[in-house]
Amino acid sequence: MAFSVVMPALEMAQETGKLIAWRKKEGDRVTKGEPLLEIETDKAVMEVEATADGILAGIIGVVGSDIPVGQTIAWIVAPGEKPPTANESSNAVPAARGKTESHSAPTAASAPESSAIQTARISPKARRLAKELGVDITAVRGSGPGGEILASDVQAAATVASSAAPKKSSSLEVPSTLGRLMAERTTQSWTTVPHFFVTREIDASALNAYREKVVAEIERTHHIRITHTDLLVALVSRVLLKHPRLNSSWTAEGIRLHDHVNMGVAIAVNDGVVAAVISNAHTATLGEIAQQRSGIAERARAGKLRPADIADATFTISNLGMYKVDQFTAIITPPQAAILAVGAIADRVVAIEGKPGVRPMMTLTLSCDHRAADGARAATFLNDLAEGIRGPQEWMR
Repeated sequence: MAFSVVMPALEMAQETGKLIAWRKKEGDRVTKGEPLLEIETDKAVMEVEATADGILAGIIGVVGSDIPVGQTIAWIVAPGEKPPTANESSNAVPAARGKTESHSAPTAASAPESSAIQTARISPKARRLAKELGVDITAVRGSGPGGEILASDVQAAATVASSAAPKKSSSLEVPSTLGRLMAERTTQSWTTVPHFFVTREIDASALNAYREKVVAEIERTHHIRITHTDLLVALVSRVLLKHPRLNSSWTAEGIRLHDHVNMGVAIAVNDGVVAAVISNAHTATLGEIAQQRSGIAERARAGKLRPADIADATFTISNLGMYKVDQFTAIITPPQAAILAVGAIADRVVAIEGKPGVRPMMTLTLSCDHRAADGARAATFLNDLAEGIRGPQEWMR
């Protein structure tokens, strides 16, 4: 039996995916579960695994092209079997499919547009991009099925128009897919989520001492060096169990409280920031947290993220301490209720029993969604977290 390989939907509201690379070539044997292709979505580049055993055949997906979700791009067949023809393909079994969304031409009920636009098929993603880049859709030739205009066609038209325009002293940098997504999501969060901020400066002496105490043992057992971020992931996750409102999601039905902590950790990549997700961080050991964080960071920087690497975070930590930033505020990632911004640990003069002394201090700023938590809840959470940082061994048992 032939299995169809289709352009998968790897995230909500995905309309098309860009085929980045085939990990196998025509005629290669494939095994269920091994990487088959790489797809770029609005969020990241991800690997897609084969969901059937067989021979890869009938590849029609062109590397570099934007392909509608659900469209067949290849087949997995039995040895000696030929891929189905167009008439036979309706009987094939999908081999790599995600959630699909329809791509339809504009109808008469659509907002008034020129007749040329009304008769041309254009994906919603391409229409939004054309509006952002100021591209006249009537002048774009579609390369998709039936002449459908894809986002890649709009981008190409924008590039041609830019090169033909008179040279100016300023330059325009067109953001990447990830850059555009970050802009859209942070704007949406900042304009729709009622943020408020609570800041706390904490002595990190005990945190530093605890790291020095366990670092050698974890290197020996897990072959990885733990960071202050790993320590904070472990501590914050455990403290959150006492403060469910800070580990919640705002929904239309109400506040959804989570009984687990999937910790998002902001990681800088070439064209933006992605949030790596440490699953069940509240029960994971320091070594397990460090291994998860390191593995996802490597895949993120290599553009090889998996869907599970960035899904279902319930809270996020953004640490800019390694960039020598003393203090900052972060924007919440909906539907999460809060995000913790972490500054650098630096020696400062502070009062110790009424006398000046030098201690390694760190500044934490909690951004909260006021619909899910109030100032008192946020302050209590920071109080408990401060106690955890001053005595980490008590929370890491």
